[in-house]
Amino acid sequence: MRSAVVAGGLLFAFATAACHRSTLPHALDDRAFWALSESLSESPGSFPLSDNLVSNEPRLAENARWIQARGGVYIGVGPEQNFTYIARLRPSTAFIIDIRRENRSLHLLYKALFEISPDRADFVSRLFSRARPAGRMSNARELFAKFAAQPPSEELRRRTLALVRERLVGAHGFPLSPNDLDWIEQALDAFYRNGPDIHFWSSRPSAPDAVKPSYRQLMTALDLSGQERSFLSGDAAFVFVKDLHARNKIVPVIGDFGGPAAIRAIGQYIREHGDMVQAFYGSNVAVYLTNRQMSVFCASLATLPAAPGAWFIESDAVRSFDSKLVNCQPGPILEWKR
Repeated sequence: MRSAVVAGGLLFAFATAACHRSTLPHALDDRAFWALSESLSESPGSFPLSDNLVSNEPRLAENARWIQARGGVYIGVGPEQNFTYIARLRPSTAFIIDIRRENRSLHLLYKALFEISPDRADFVSRLFSRARPAGRMSNARELFAKFAAQPPSEELRRRTLALVRERLVGAHGFPLSPNDLDWIEQALDAFYRNGPDIHFWSSRPSAPDAVKPSYRQLMTALDLSGQERSFLSGDAAFVFVKDLHARNKIVPVIGDFGGPAAIRAIGQYIREHGDMVQAFYGSNVAVYLTNRQMSVFCASLATLPAAPGAWFIESDAVRSFDSKLVNCQPGPILEWKR
């Protein structure tokens, strides 16, 4: 099934490019970036299970193996796993939707870290507040193996936080609230305290059988062909994401998958600029939606200008976007209060 999806995607790639001419800007200035994020966002909600600073999907590398460079637009949810899919798809623009305002703040932290870090090793050094090891680190396994011996540095954490704030508030001029800045500091503190072993449940109690891949394990995981696929696996992947951030083309949006506005507003923006969605990463968000919310989510997906052969990426599989729509129906769900 996956092979057929990939083959179909390749067949449609050139036809899609020929059928439309995108007017999405090559870069957004800071005011346009912030205005776009705000205009597409809904009122924030909460996610009670985890602070969700780190993903918990051990099949990330295998999922990423099936995504190929096609340009267009990427839409995703959650924290760092989006960078891996973005590096594989190579979109011109990416939107990351999450119900939590804190996730937008987390992505602004990442934005600043990408912008101030010249390479992967410097990025990991600043993210985890560990001194950069000497020597070349050609892949993610070598990178994290060398950082494993580095102790946390409070001085580096303080300097990085100051650089992040200066970048976001001083250089970009984003009107971040005290709560936004506090959360950015809390997130950086969590990476400092836990190091590369930080995982999805780090700050919350979890069930004994919960899946707990660490940041290091997610970045160094191999797909079934034995290859790394994360955005830290090589220089090219890191540089592509860094460049998108430098051009303000990874836009975090506050939005509920079961809400009325964010997904549709993003779709309308893409449509107005003559472009198409090439990949939508939905993780397993659907299991947290009520039947009513699931119906809204399915209806919102159907409004997106998806390219022929577009992918829908779940936590443990990749399918065609069309097949997702066909099977997008309310099912067994978990209720939770906001």
